Amino acid sequence: MTEIILVLGMLAGMYMAWNIGANDVANGMASAVGAKAISLRQAVFIGGILDFIGATFIGSHVTATIRENILVAQNITHDPQVMMLGLLAAMLAAAFWVFFSTWSQFPVSTTHSIVGAIIGFGLVSGGVKAIQWAKISTIVLSWIISPFFAGLLALLVFQFIRRAILERRNAFVRALRWSPLFAGATIFIVVLSFLMKTPLGKSLGLSDSAALGTALGSSLILAFVAQEWLGRTIRKIDEEGVEEIFRRFQVFTSCYVALAHGANDVANAVGPVAGIYAIYATQTVATTTPVPTWLLAGGGLFIALGVFTWGYRVIETLGCRITTLTNTRGFAVDFGTATSVLVASKMGLPVSTTHAAVGAVIGVGLAGGLAAVDFKVVFKIVLYWVITLPLAALPTMAIFKILMWLFH
Repeated sequence: MTEIILVLGMLAGMYMAWNIGANDVANGMASAVGAKAISLRQAVFIGGILDFIGATFIGSHVTATIRENILVAQNITHDPQVMMLGLLAAMLAAAFWVFFSTWSQFPVSTTHSIVGAIIGFGLVSGGVKAIQWAKISTIVLSWIISPFFAGLLALLVFQFIRRAILERRNAFVRALRWSPLFAGATIFIVVLSFLMKTPLGKSLGLSDSAALGTALGSSLILAFVAQEWLGRTIRKIDEEGVEEIFRRFQVFTSCYVALAHGANDVANAVGPVAGIYAIYATQTVATTTPVPTWLLAGGGLFIALGVFTWGYRVIETLGCRITTLTNTRGFAVDFGTATSVLVASKMGLPVSTTHAAVGAVIGVGLAGGLAAVDFKVVFKIVLYWVITLPLAALPTMAIFKILMWLFH
């Protein structure tokens, strides 16, 4: 019987990974498409490849089971088969919710979807005492912190660009003069995010201070290389030239967000699969679960397939329906998203890249006044965020009961 559950778990993991790719590619690529830095087809192609690379080569190789983070272990069943069924039910319910959200063209947090589903399993198998409610309160708090911080940062970045460059004479010359700051800050954030408190940083044997020094050194060198390159390759020295400078920065930041997404969110799909696989192999319920590279690669492949096949749906909402984006605005969105997610994750705050991306788009939109933001679309997006936990939890309970009836 456990072999059948394992196979079903693998299939559910593939389906979840496909849904993650379809919904979450918008986090990195939507602003680039909205600002016409790249085409929708290019976004889907680049996003799919980078998500796969991020998941396979940078994804976490040891993930604490979600049970440890959200559920109180002593109040949950220690029957291995029941735990396998619970993880399977959670994956199916979370995947169904993300599928429905993508079909509706709204961005939701895949992390919070799987968290909601695990809560449903905890409630049905161990009752209210089985849930670490303090953890859940921090997740709810992140609905406010994540978009607000990203939105504020994106707004401040764009206001600086507008006052220091766009509203001045010789805007192109000023943009070129300021380009080392923007290039350096972007490179610093990208390098630091991959080296500090990550599997890659640990494998290289880098301490936090060494990672900080490496990021700072590389950003200082590459900032002036970027300035020289921009000065030589951009021919238009007017407003179009300014937008071209930021278009290139934006393509870079969009690629970074896609790469980071693959590395971070592959765990949402393969974490529960790894849990089922470990229980099958050991016949015990472990507190931590090693994730084999082949499983990360499989998760990355199906995330990429989700991007290729259905990723365009949410990109259109996030990139085009909330507000009008230019390259300067789009750069501010990507920088706000990437920086806020990095800072919050290093502080140990639970954040959603989706929520940060939406907050950043709204923040930049508000630079043009309240009328520049479509608040009907924003309201619907926020509504989907709020109902994610219950609409992942309730189906998990029903699916778990059905699976128990079938298999136990």
